[in-house]
Amino acid sequence: MRGNIFHTIYRNHKRNTKEETFTFHTDYEVERPLINVYPQVTYQTLRGFGGMFTEAAAYCIQNAGGHNGERILQDLFGDDGLRYNCGRVHLDSCDASLSNYSAMDDPDDTNLDTFSLKRDEKYLIPMIKKAQEFSGQPLTLMISPWSPPAFMKTNGEKNHGGQLKPEYYGLWAKYICRFIKEYEKHGIRFSMISLQNEPNAAQEWDSCQFSAAEEREYLRKYLIPELKAQELDYLDVLIWDHNKERALEHALETLIDSEMKENIAGVAFHWYSGDHFEQLSMIGKLFPDKRLVFSEGCVEYSRFGKDDHLAHARMYAHDMIGNLNHGADCLIHWSMIFDQNGGPNHVNNLCEAIIMCDTEKKTYTKTLPYYYISHFSRYIKPGAVRIGYSKFDESLDVTAFLNPDGERVLVILNKTDREIPFILREGNEIAKLQMYPDSIATLCYKNNS
Repeated sequence: MRGNIFHTIYRNHKRNTKEETFTFHTDYEVERPLINVYPQVTYQTLRGFGGMFTEAAAYCIQNAGGHNGERILQDLFGDDGLRYNCGRVHLDSCDASLSNYSAMDDPDDTNLDTFSLKRDEKYLIPMIKKAQEFSGQPLTLMISPWSPPAFMKTNGEKNHGGQLKPEYYGLWAKYICRFIKEYEKHGIRFSMISLQNEPNAAQEWDSCQFSAAEEREYLRKYLIPELKAQELDYLDVLIWDHNKERALEHALETLIDSEMKENIAGVAFHWYSGDHFEQLSMIGKLFPDKRLVFSEGCVEYSRFGKDDHLAHARMYAHDMIGNLNHGADCLIHWSMIFDQNGGPNHVNNLCEAIIMCDTEKKTYTKTLPYYYISHFSRYIKPGAVRIGYSKFDESLDVTAFLNPDGERVLVILNKTDREIPFILREGNEIAKLQMYPDSIATLCYKNNS
């Protein structure tokens, strides 16, 4: 057997790439330092990788200058780029919007006669349609609300949390379905929906709080019946959509009976409270038929600063490997594109994107996380099945997949500044390889025996 290994190395503030071939030889009972691969041990099937479509990203695309907007989308969705096939869209405004907005703001309009997607038609919809063109296929898209219109909420505003007033449960469900239907008229079809982005937080920006009990009532009596009535019940309904550290408790409180279990497809989660990968395994153990979807994660400047590019890239790779190894079938990070300041953002919650677009100089830069993510999204194909592995050293993060064509793909992250030699083993064949300091690598090979 022969294979290829693709390295990205970041040393002395410089990124280098290296491609090498390797050959397998007969295993003479080598004991260390082994990474074993077991294609006969299989886990979840991968749906794909992607990022968040935000108004901020779409604004940057439109103000990138020349053909830069199209080049950026090619870098994300094209065959020579990240090959993204998934994405998440905010329903009405989020913090990564130019301002607060809703598709309807009239408390007397119970028929949604004034409902309009004019804001989305200016920014988000053109970006999504162009991304689908570069992808060459319809994207697997998730829709998530950040906040209902202000008049529907207990605090009377889009921001700072508050709750959805019970008297508006029905109208809000109709509003959401109308939003999805209007997007379909533009040729954009969603396949996943979460009830509420970060329902456990009262954010400075667009937010709305839901307890598990409130979520159960809203889903059971309003949203799920409305999705069925509107023939939108093909959507995978995902609960939680917040940090991992309390995902299990929320699942246990929400998936309490056969009706809820039947109508809920899975759990969406974010990364901002730390690894908590065990939460995913426990959800998978208790609810083996439910999907696990990573729906948001980014490097916030307020927490991590701007300069430690290697640490930022490692955060992405470590979290992606951990999420995949504990059952996630789809990984969608936060905004794909921000401007030179980390926005625009209407509450100044500035963040690093994987592509930073200087709208003044009309240039753009791929950050180091872009190249780290490419080690997953370019090589692990939709429909790939995660397979078993074992490793000799905790200094390396490893995940392994079997592509639909039989190709084995391993992604290995070296979390140290030292070189780590290792031996790849499948069955009775081995290959001697190495991980360079401060690097990530993807190994691809087929077993033709």
